Amino acid sequence: MSLISRRRLFSAGGAAAGGLLLSGCDGLVRDEKLKRIIGSAEAATQRWQRLVGRDGLAQEFALSDLSPVFKANGTQNPREAEYQAHAARGFADWRLAITGLVTTPMSLSLADIRRLPARTQITRHDCVEGWSAIGQWTGPQLGLLLKAAGLKPDARYVVFRCADNYGGEVDKGGSQSTSIYYESVDLVDAFHPQTIVAHSMNGAPLGVPHGAPLRMRIERQLGYKHAKYLVGIDVVASLAGYGRGKGGYWEDRGYEWYAGI
Repeated sequence: MSLISRRRLFSAGGAAAGGLLLSGCDGLVRDEKLKRIIGSAEAATQRWQRLVGRDGLAQEFALSDLSPVFKANGTQNPREAEYQAHAARGFADWRLAITGLVTTPMSLSLADIRRLPARTQITRHDCVEGWSAIGQWTGPQLGLLLKAAGLKPDARYVVFRCADNYGGEVDKGGSQSTSIYYESVDLVDAFHPQTIVAHSMNGAPLGVPHGAPLRMRIERQLGYKHAKYLVGIDVVASLAGYGRGKGGYWEDRGYEWYAGI
């Protein structure tokens, strides 16, 4: 498994993997053997990606390759009153805050985000549950926003804060503790050219099931890293101040922080 990518692992499928994956995220968290296998693959993939190039790209596809159905996973309609009010107004008042270890904290409207230079990419989304889909995503590169905000010398990680209060439901991993969803990456992945703050999918504004109005696309990592319903980007020196300090909602519950494919 030393240099086998996660994308190959999940593309290969197979009866053994399928049996383990059918139970979904909560089953994966409880399966200690699978967690060790995945953890080993994650570490190898991170070393490999850093070795072959910090800017190495995930495969991109043509419009003709778009999946006819792109499954909406995880939260599909946040129940929080504040989010519902924003959705009812078409997200006209939505703000994205960029805070933490930056020289110029920022608060950007959805209109501000849409006016920025954007990258469009057609990529394959690989879920830890074993399914994949190809979609087109458009939005500014995260690196562009971070450069505009200016990073302080002790910046090490970027944390994505979300609007959905996740957990406690069967389709969200079972009897997990409820908490606001969050994710994080290091600065290498934050500045990767395919790491974008997506406002559009398949040529149209993001729909609520897919993370409206903003979601992350971190194309060299698995789907749980692609945080939806994005409200804040925090630049930090440590992940200790968020959740259980593991770097993400699912990482706090046993997943690997580096979810490379």
